[in-house]
Amino acid sequence: MEKRRNADGRAAGENLSLARLRWNRFKSVRRAYASLVALGVAFAISLLGPLVAGDKPLLMKYEGRLLVPVFAFHSDAEFGGSRASEADYLALKARPDFAEGGNWMVFPIVPHDPLRSYIDAPEPPPHAPSAEHWLGTDGSARDVLSRLIHGFRVSMLFALSLVTVSALFGVLAGGLQGFLGGRFDLAAQRFVEIWSALPFLYVVILVGAVFGRSFGMLLLSMALFEWIGLSYYMRGEFLRLRNFGYVRSARALGMGRFHVFVREILPNAMTPVVTLLPFNLIGGIGSLTALDFLGFGLQPPTPSWGELLAQGLQHLYAPWIAGSVVAALFVTLLLATFVGEGARTAFDPKAERR
Repeated sequence: MEKRRNADGRAAGENLSLARLRWNRFKSVRRAYASLVALGVAFAISLLGPLVAGDKPLLMKYEGRLLVPVFAFHSDAEFGGSRASEADYLALKARPDFAEGGNWMVFPIVPHDPLRSYIDAPEPPPHAPSAEHWLGTDGSARDVLSRLIHGFRVSMLFALSLVTVSALFGVLAGGLQGFLGGRFDLAAQRFVEIWSALPFLYVVILVGAVFGRSFGMLLLSMALFEWIGLSYYMRGEFLRLRNFGYVRSARALGMGRFHVFVREILPNAMTPVVTLLPFNLIGGIGSLTALDFLGFGLQPPTPSWGELLAQGLQHLYAPWIAGSVVAALFVTLLLATFVGEGARTAFDPKAERR
C-alpha cells in the first residue's frame, strides 16, 4: 500500500527526518543557535532565584550544626535573638559573637534579596554602584542587580505563558475558521474584527481595577487580545491545506473531522506558530515592561524591569538604574530576534524544496 503523503509531498515516515533537517538548518545560523543557548542559560539561572540572588545563606555553620537556610525556616530565636520570625542573616553575620564562635555562612553570588531595602545606609538612596552593590540601588535602596535577575525571570515566565496561551487560542480559533469555512468563517471573522477594535490598554486597566493586578489576571487580560494575529495565519494555512490531496484522501477513507483536523492538517500548519514564537516572546516582554512602566502592570513590589525604568526616569541623576535596565532589555530582545531569524530560516519552504 502506498504511503500517505503530507503537504510537502513527503511520506509520513519522513516527519522525523524533516524535523532533524530543520534543526540542523537552525543550528547552521550560528548567531541564532548561540542566542538560543544564551537565553536558555540565562533563564535557567534566573529560575534558581534565591540560589543566585538572595540574602539567605546557601550553607552555614552555627554552633557545630550545618544548616541550609535557603531551603528551611530558622527563627531569630534559634540564633540567640528574641523574635520568632525568620532570622536576618545579614545582621546575624555582622554580630561580633558570630565569627568568634567559629561560625560561617556561604551566600549566593548576589547576596541581596530583591525586596530588601538598605535604608540604614549612611547616604540616602539611590546608591551608586559599589563593591557591595555592583549595579547600585534604586530609589527604595533595593539592590538593582538582584531586581534585574528576578525581573528577568518574571518577564520570561510571563512572556512564555502569554505565548503559550495565545497560541492555543489562536490555533484553535484560526484553525476552526479555515477548516469549517462558509458561514462559520464569515461570522467568526466579523467577531474577530470587532474584538480587535477594542482598546487594549483600557481593558487591561479596567480588569486590573476590578480584579487586581496579579500575574494571572494580567496574563488573562493580555491573552484575550494576543491570539488575534496568530489566528489570521492559522486560518490562511487551514484554508490552503484543507484541499490538498492527502486531506481529501483521508476524508474519502472515512476518517472523522477531528482526526483530519488534528492529525492531517494541524501538524503541517504549525509553521507560523514556530516562526512567530520568538517575536511574540519579544512582544510579551515589551508589553509587560511598558505596562509596569506606566503603573498598570504587576503589583509592586514585584521585581519588574518596567518599574525600574520608571525609577530611572524619576532619578535621572542616578543613570545606573535606567542604564542597566535598557542594557538588559536590549540584549534580551536582540537575542530573541536572532532566534526568530534562525527559526524563519529553518522553516523556510523554499529551502525545503531544494
